[in-house]
Order: sequence, then structure tokens, then C-alpha cells
Amino acid sequence: MAYETQSEPAHSPLPWFAVRVKSNRERAVATLLGQRGYQRFLPTCKVRTRWSDRIKSADRILFPGYVFCSFNPDYRLPILSTPGVLHVVGVGKEPAAVPEVEMSALWTTLQSGVAVGPWPYLRSGDSVIVERGALAGVEGIVTHFKGGYRLVVSIALLQRSIAAEIERDWVRPLRRTVSHHVREWTTPIASGHIS
Repeated sequence: MAYETQSEPAHSPLPWFAVRVKSNRERAVATLLGQRGYQRFLPTCKVRTRWSDRIKSADRILFPGYVFCSFNPDYRLPILSTPGVLHVVGVGKEPAAVPEVEMSALWTTLQSGVAVGPWPYLRSGDSVIVERGALAGVEGIVTHFKGGYRLVVSIALLQRSIAAEIERDWVRPLRRTVSHHVREWTTPIASGHIS
């Protein structure tokens, strides 16, 4: 589920940035940014918690302390002056945009309807592309968990990830090749199996 986003984040005309906010102020900041006319994205998921007399369903923020916002980085003062905002995530004093492919994978995963939840950030594992099901076209890392499989989708800038339940036969492995600092995804020479 996505909180108050106006359209698919990957199709914004401006780059997306991660905005660091004060603890428990994510929803308020997202609302204020929207009131100021900015496209914002606060990824959430449904969680069930057991109380002594009932089970309650609630939205949980997937990246606590962060709100995604689309804006021109040369005009970030209105973002920084929003109550609850600490800073825009970046390198040094320069904001760093979240890659469009990561925003698109996050959005598609959240809109797919499959069970989603926070996951420890991963740097290594079998990189895959989903070929079937609600997540078709999404790239991520596959992991085995409690007898099932999860597709881990990451936002590298934040070193945060989410995981979605998938079927083993939905994915095909990818091989990353790096040449002259350009990353390219290709299919492996021999088809592999996920175990």
C-alpha cells in the first residue's frame, strides 16, 4: 500500500529523493509536502497485531524515518523548511536521487497485492527478474524463508529492503556484468535453478 501518492513514482518528471524526518513524523511530513504541492510517497504495508481480546490490522511504515519526495534539487529549501524534516539524504551536502528502477520496483511490489513486509538490507544473493504473476518485470534478490520464497527489493541509498512472497517458478536468474562503470543485466549462459 502506498500512502497518499498521486501517481506511480517512477513516472514523475522530477527525480525522487529520500527525505529524512523526525521519529514518528512520517505521515505528518507526507501530508505537509502534499499540501505544498509536492508529489510524495510513503510506503506502508498491512500488519496484524494480536491484542488480548482481538486481532487488529494497521498500516506499518516500511522505511521508518523516511518519506520519498519528487522535486528539483536546486530548489529544496521549501522541503527543508517543512516541519519535521531533518535533511535530504545525499552524499556530502548534495542530495542523491533514488534510482528510477528502484522506485519503480518498490511501487510495483507494493501495488501487486502480494504480502509485503520489511526485510534486512541485502547486498548479495541471486539476482532475479520476475517473469510471471503480479510482480512481472520487477528485479530483485531471491531468498528462501520458512519453506517459501521471497523477492527482496531494495533502496540502496537508504540500505533498506522489503520482501514479497513469490512462487519459485515466477523468476529467472540474472547475471550482473560491469564494464567501464556501466551496469548491464544479462541472462546467464547456462540456465540456473534457485534452490
